[in-house]
Amino acid sequence: MSKVGGLEKRKSTGRKRRSRPWFSSVLTFVSVLGASATPAASIASSIDYRYFVAGGTCAAISHGITCPIDVVKTRMQSNPSKYKSLPQSTAMIIKEEGVQALATGLGPTLVGYGIEGALKFGVYEVMKPLVVLAFTRALGANSNPGPAPFLIASITAGAIASLVLVPMESARIRMVTDSDFGEMNLVSGLRRLVEESGLRVTLTAGLGAMLAKQVPYTFGKQVSFDVVANILYKVINSPRSAGLTLGDSISKATSPHAVKWIVSVLAAMTASVIACLLSQPGDVILTETYKGCSVANEDEPCDVTKKNTLWGVSSTIYSRSEDKGAVPALSGFFTGLQARFLHVGTIITSQLVIYDIVKQLLGLPATGSH
Repeated sequence: MSKVGGLEKRKSTGRKRRSRPWFSSVLTFVSVLGASATPAASIASSIDYRYFVAGGTCAAISHGITCPIDVVKTRMQSNPSKYKSLPQSTAMIIKEEGVQALATGLGPTLVGYGIEGALKFGVYEVMKPLVVLAFTRALGANSNPGPAPFLIASITAGAIASLVLVPMESARIRMVTDSDFGEMNLVSGLRRLVEESGLRVTLTAGLGAMLAKQVPYTFGKQVSFDVVANILYKVINSPRSAGLTLGDSISKATSPHAVKWIVSVLAAMTASVIACLLSQPGDVILTETYKGCSVANEDEPCDVTKKNTLWGVSSTIYSRSEDKGAVPALSGFFTGLQARFLHVGTIITSQLVIYDIVKQLLGLPATGSH
């Protein structure tokens, strides 16, 4: 019996030696994150409505002013045989439907991206201190988690914001591509979608494709904006000759607010390039997904319920050039990158600069300055 007991003891000891420290660390982090995020006081202390206001304002403005480009792009994607180029398509839409047609879908754009921006920026700012606190408790006060808290916060914010965008994008695209929706507004368009497809499908159709674009887009945009702005402020505020910093020199030569403007614009431009590159495959997948619900010919109504899976859409894109090799096949996910650099780059740069301006007007510090 003693041998059996000894054997059992050795086996038990052996199991303890083979325990996985990384798994224990993950469990500890998750439990600490839950503990830090659960109390109402912890969450309430990190919530500041001004981040939500600034995020909603900058997103609504930046996407609203580019609504005409979105209309033309959507027509080109849904009916490429008719709408062949940006100038030709713009001229044709104005000639056939009037200049007001370029504002089609403005309602879903303003409301959808306004709410999406408020959630994306607001949740991101709320999550950052909570995740940092979780890392500190799990790894120790002297630990340096690096950019991990920013990534986790941005992925969470992007996923939550995507839930809002799905029905709004469905409504916008139907209003732009389907003549039956042409005279509808946001409320009547959403009501029609629910009547056709049901509430669940209206809220979830194309969610996988939306996540494939929005999650990398969010952390590419917001994390890089945070990191680059922080680096720029460190460079500008580093002492130079005669004890002056570069920021002091710029402020004396121009104005005290010039440094914040320069940092905001440079960080935003850098973030726009990074976000475009990271989210480009997801954008191609999203376009292909909604092409499936666009009009193949003008007499065929668009049905958002008849969409391929995320894997199916990705396979379709890859297979178009698969016979030419892996590199040409993968390059299909970067189709239209140059045009998107111009379009989305303008949106992101203006959005992040507006975000910083509105934050400072509301009494919050400029990004990266604290």
